[in-house]
Amino acid sequence: MTGSRFDTDVYTRRLRAAAAAAGDAGLAGLVISPGYDLRYLVGSRAQTFERLTALVLPADGDPTIVVPRLELAALRESVIPELGVTVRDWVDGDNPYQLVAESLGGAPARTAVTDSMPALHLLPLAGVLGEVPVLATDVLRRLRMVKDAAEIDALRKAGAAIDRVHARVPEFLVAGRTEADVAADISEAIVAEGHSEVAFIIVGSGPHGADPHHESSDRELRAGDIVVVDIGGPYEPGYNSDSTRTYSLGEPDPEVARRYAVLQRAQQAAVEAVRPGVTAEQVDAAARGVLAAEGLAEAFVHRTGHGIGLSVHEEPYIVAGNDLPLEAGMAFSVEPGIYFPGQWGARIEDIVIVTEDGAESVNNRPRDLVVVTAGPDATA
Repeated sequence: MTGSRFDTDVYTRRLRAAAAAAGDAGLAGLVISPGYDLRYLVGSRAQTFERLTALVLPADGDPTIVVPRLELAALRESVIPELGVTVRDWVDGDNPYQLVAESLGGAPARTAVTDSMPALHLLPLAGVLGEVPVLATDVLRRLRMVKDAAEIDALRKAGAAIDRVHARVPEFLVAGRTEADVAADISEAIVAEGHSEVAFIIVGSGPHGADPHHESSDRELRAGDIVVVDIGGPYEPGYNSDSTRTYSLGEPDPEVARRYAVLQRAQQAAVEAVRPGVTAEQVDAAARGVLAAEGLAEAFVHRTGHGIGLSVHEEPYIVAGNDLPLEAGMAFSVEPGIYFPGQWGARIEDIVIVTEDGAESVNNRPRDLVVVTAGPDATA
């Protein structure tokens, strides 16, 4: 593996698997525009512009990349040169959609496109193909949900890196500092600990912790605050970390400690429920059942988890109504939370990988409510 992508054979296997899946779905092929699917298949980080770039992957035949001539240099960061993918470049005045059709065999045929393709390209492509393509999501979803060995290794490294950041968080949590001050320190730590960039930072102190998607603000931390810290980012070759721990500035109120202990049991129950054959909704129910038994069902206002990989949020979603059976290699968050508007909130989040007989957590920081000394400038 190089710093920015996997070895070539990883992408060779992925292209073959995607082509086979397209054939099994009765498709002539896939047309993949820039986005996470393209990055998954060939390691390209190309962006979508008004000029079409697309990987054309026939169900039966060799792949082709259709790309503006002025964007050819962008292909060097991908494995396209090593894979021997045919490059069909074009200049202004050419019809790139016709090149896509020709690469699929020319005749009108049932084709699937990635869900990131903008209408700017989808509509003229449909006109050339003779029919509106379907989404490739169902074709690619299992390939991206079930991580291979290289992806699992990348997720482990990302998890270890964000664990190192959480180990440093207590030193940033000082009464009198603002959430934004803390977030700035965490941002530097995320990169210092090996991530290529910051994807998100939530520092929710006191009543802000009751908002699951709060980011940070100029609110000053105070003694007695419960602080939710949810952080993550991509770790080369682009696989994301995502972990939440909850901190207390000073010893927590006994009722806060009691409720947090229930949340901790709920998170543990959900992790212990993970194994092949169990459905996503059963994992969600495991966490929800513990909270409901203690009268905290209404305080848990979101799903238990989401898949993770090249994207922070992807399938599988660990939520009621999702009867998808888990498979070894799937990776997702387990993150129940409890929220009390106007007061405080708490969340515990680990990324887990489904193994042959259970789950492996890539996050291993303590899951207790972390008590931090409030500091000399604490205000009540």
